[in-house]
Amino acid sequence: MPRATLTISSRNYSSWSLRGWLLARMSGLDFDTVVVPPGDASSRKELLLLSPSILVPCLRHDGVTVWDTLAIGEYLHEIKPKAQLLPAARGARAHCRAVCGEMHSGFASLRAALPMNLKGDSPGFRIWERAQADIDRITEIWRDCQSTYGGPFLFGERPGMGDAMYAPVATRFLTYHVALDGACGAYASRLLALPDMQQWKQAALAEPDEIEELDMEF
Repeated sequence: MPRATLTISSRNYSSWSLRGWLLARMSGLDFDTVVVPPGDASSRKELLLLSPSILVPCLRHDGVTVWDTLAIGEYLHEIKPKAQLLPAARGARAHCRAVCGEMHSGFASLRAALPMNLKGDSPGFRIWERAQADIDRITEIWRDCQSTYGGPFLFGERPGMGDAMYAPVATRFLTYHVALDGACGAYASRLLALPDMQQWKQAALAEPDEIEELDMEF
């Protein structure tokens, strides 16, 4: 049987590609990564938030094609249940799905004002009021989940779907020097220190492609 493939776009800029890739890695699925260059028209629109992506990330496995990040996570949970991408307890699973859905459909101001850019470093960055409201809600989720389930990740001792969905936010907080309290700062550091996150970042830093619109000053 052919190996599974996961199609992604820029490692430096594409938060959805990172989420899909992390989910696949966390699941233990054996897959090849296929990179669509940022110059590709569809990929560029996705990165510039001009249209919802139907291209990346896209998982192909065993004759099945799945192109939405949440759908990828749910599919991986079905085929790799021992990876525990979702919590075992029904209530915790529902909670995890809720916070994942909130990230999937919300926080538009944060996405627009603080785009993911792993090569970037913006000390003194001015955070607009609506983006700050998104930051406040995200950190509230982080504190609540860790308090409820005991940490060190959102739903317990091992990273899962919730952590994959919020991992790109941790990179944004680092890039734009967002002030965090002790618990949220420690959680963000744990996410960034994951071996898969380190591997992704090194690949991102090695990317030659840059998109001028995403390196501009806001």
